[in-house]
Amino acid sequence: MENIDKCPVCGNEQAKDFMQLQDWFLTKEDFTIAQCEQCGFLYTNPRPPANELGKYYKSEEYISHSNTSKGLINGIYKFVRAYTIKQKYQIIKVYKSGNKILDIGSGTGEFLNFCKHSKWEVQGIEPDEDARNFSKQEYGLPVNEEAYLQELQDASFDVITMWHVLEHVPDLNERMQTIYRLLKNKGIIVIAVPNPDSNDAKYYEQYWAAYDVPRHLYHFRQKDIQKLAAKHNFHVKDVYPMKFDAFYVSMLSEKYKNGKINYWNALRRGLKSNFTAAKNTNYSSVIYILGKDGENLK
Repeated sequence: MENIDKCPVCGNEQAKDFMQLQDWFLTKEDFTIAQCEQCGFLYTNPRPPANELGKYYKSEEYISHSNTSKGLINGIYKFVRAYTIKQKYQIIKVYKSGNKILDIGSGTGEFLNFCKHSKWEVQGIEPDEDARNFSKQEYGLPVNEEAYLQELQDASFDVITMWHVLEHVPDLNERMQTIYRLLKNKGIIVIAVPNPDSNDAKYYEQYWAAYDVPRHLYHFRQKDIQKLAAKHNFHVKDVYPMKFDAFYVSMLSEKYKNGKINYWNALRRGLKSNFTAAKNTNYSSVIYILGKDGENLK
């Protein structure tokens, strides 16, 4: 395991334990989420070194890599994904200044394929070899491994998306610098991440599935994204909810907490989480639209 000696957002060296929990999804290993004593940012610490993180994803049940329909939860996930892809596309259409898009963490390629058929010029980045090969073979998408990010030209994309990806990236600040370099001046960054300030997170606590340690290295609240954006010369243009996530995460959380899924309780918790978030936008997962400072995005 490696220790993070500074807060990735503010650089403060003082942190306290926020929560002890397990990798409920795969290994059942114990992990700790630390909280920066200056800015309050939450991050998994200690954590596996970058060259060992891959083994924590190797499961047929990891849907974004395997595209499996095995099991009811994964079947529900795929059904909802087909609907939410269209919602995601409608969001980026509002802000786009051109039609060149980079999807980082493109998984098995469904979102990027939708963009391709909507006449966008697409490029994907996916670290998992199996998912990368699936998107190439199934959809004919240009998808490369992460190292390819360094080969892409400066200011070459109108839209860069990271759908539930930023929380997985070992070097958070390097990734923010890279996307700033790759984005055109009037382009947008789209970041979707889980929100530990949501009602379902507070209810399930250490069993909340979206903590997902150690695959999730960071746990972003809205103020954390705002601080991180400002640190790298971005600003948050808009915020959108991912309402279905409250139900999906609650189903997994029920399984982790009780050993089986109480679908009625998961539905009830998801509804309550979304109802509560309507007052403060603290949804289970949140989409952030970022633009470069000083630029008119529209």
